[in-house]
Amino acid sequence: MSIAFVFPGQGSQAVGMGKALADQFAAARDVFAEVDSALGQKLSDLMWNGPEDQLTLTENAQPALMAVSMAVVRVLEAEHGVSMNAAACVAGHSLGEYSALAAAGAFSVSDAAKLLKIRGRAMQAATPVGTGAMAALLGLDFATAAAVAAEAAQGDVCQAANDNSDGQVVVSGHKSAVERALDIAKAKGAKRAILLPVSAPFHCALMQPAADAMAEALGKAQVNAPVVPVIANVLAGPVSDPQTIRQKLVEQVTGTVRWRECVAAMTAMGVTTFIELGSGKVLTGLAKKNAPEAKALAIGAPDDLAAALEFLK
Repeated sequence: MSIAFVFPGQGSQAVGMGKALADQFAAARDVFAEVDSALGQKLSDLMWNGPEDQLTLTENAQPALMAVSMAVVRVLEAEHGVSMNAAACVAGHSLGEYSALAAAGAFSVSDAAKLLKIRGRAMQAATPVGTGAMAALLGLDFATAAAVAAEAAQGDVCQAANDNSDGQVVVSGHKSAVERALDIAKAKGAKRAILLPVSAPFHCALMQPAADAMAEALGKAQVNAPVVPVIANVLAGPVSDPQTIRQKLVEQVTGTVRWRECVAAMTAMGVTTFIELGSGKVLTGLAKKNAPEAKALAIGAPDDLAAALEFLK
């Protein structure tokens, strides 16, 4: 059995996430303390007690989700001897790529937290509030959804931002263009086309100021060669060279998250089990859609560990 560990992206956050791990395991408490110290804020208190609107802020949600993922990683290592070396590869959705890189030893937890704080702030600041939007187009394949985005642009920005699964593509750009895409998608046979409750138009050209900020931050960051291959969002293939890792993380800010192709790449590498580490089960659901022959499960709390260990023996 070949395993891929996968790490969730923004939208998976929830007040209370990680608290049961911290209550039960010193290894988890250490991760949350390290993140709090790195950021100079009591992020763990916000994660466990809210308020939700503050946790949902991009600059908080991104390092918080990484912290929960890394808490699970450290508990698996400390309590059950499960190393990331046991995986064929790792991957993460958008910000989750930073979690995957930290899990594979490319980043320290502190550096990943600092980078995600910068990334969250820069992504939020890249466009004035209300000028951008994102929408999910359901029931269209990627090529059709990309054509919808191109037709809707009409001089504005409108791009395919997330290729999550066959029939689930997210477009991003200027609000007026994304709203045009809703009608065009329905005319082309989309089952549903809905605006998403996001604070900025992620993964499109409007994020270029954030990409510039990340180029500067990543240029100064310590990046090690990962202990296992990391499947990069924008490549849908493995990266291991530190300079390439930096480059692909910068490209990711404005580029498409090619998650459907990432899962296909992992399957082609022989992966038969996808284990999602962190808050929520979004990637577990997408694994079942993208690789129906594979097993998929999530570990985000102590209760999840027993079932998962059956797969990790």
